[in-house]
Amino acid sequence: MSKIQVKICMGTTCFVMGAAHLQELVEILPEKYPDKVEVSGVTCLELCSDASKYTNAPYVKVNDDVIADATIEKVLKHIERLLENGQE
Repeated sequence: MSKIQVKICMGTTCFVMGAAHLQELVEILPEKYPDKVEVSGVTCLELCSDASKYTNAPYVKVNDDVIADATIEKVLKHIERLLENGQE
């Protein structure tokens, strides 16, 4: 069973728009879902460059799903949905 990959965009726009707060996921997720979730900060997901599609920083990628205007609550709900559906 592969781990759910959570990537927090730490690019300038995302950081300023709230990604700094999302860093708490690095502590929350491994504790809440040991062996099921891997969290990392990435330099930039380069989503802001496609302004026609992505306009609400900060961004988090959970596996291949992009969460715009990301909050800790949104990310947790998305992960819980994946785990319930056995999509980890």
